[in-house]
Amino acid sequence: MSYKRLEIWQIANELVIKIHKMTLELLPAFEMYEEGSQIRRSSKSAKSLIVEGYGRRAYKQDFLRFLTNAQASNDETSDHLENLWNTKSLKEEEVYKELFELTEKLGKKLNSFIRSVQQKHNIVTEPEEEYS
Repeated sequence: MSYKRLEIWQIANELVIKIHKMTLELLPAFEMYEEGSQIRRSSKSAKSLIVEGYGRRAYKQDFLRFLTNAQASNDETSDHLENLWNTKSLKEEEVYKELFELTEKLGKKLNSFIRSVQQKHNIVTEPEEEYS
């Protein structure tokens, strides 16, 4: 199985694409290199940390460390999104709500996934069946 079948990766991937599009199409030019750059990096970091953790899934503590860092990057993404909304750099309320809901969904799914790894982790050849 590939990490791409993990629901948390799929949600993170959707978030990366939507954040990227929002920053390039809806933000003022000055924000492209300020908050826009930061939110793109933090959302991509969350996704990449899920991938890297999955690659180290045979080692429970490494797996948990990367998943926890992915959660922190997702929290950072949420904070940048709130900054954009609160400063009125992002004016489209529907876009804000959709992105905020995605960060919330990813955070909840990551929390559940982390608990599952903490409780059920075994070194097996096909761990994806355990965590799907």
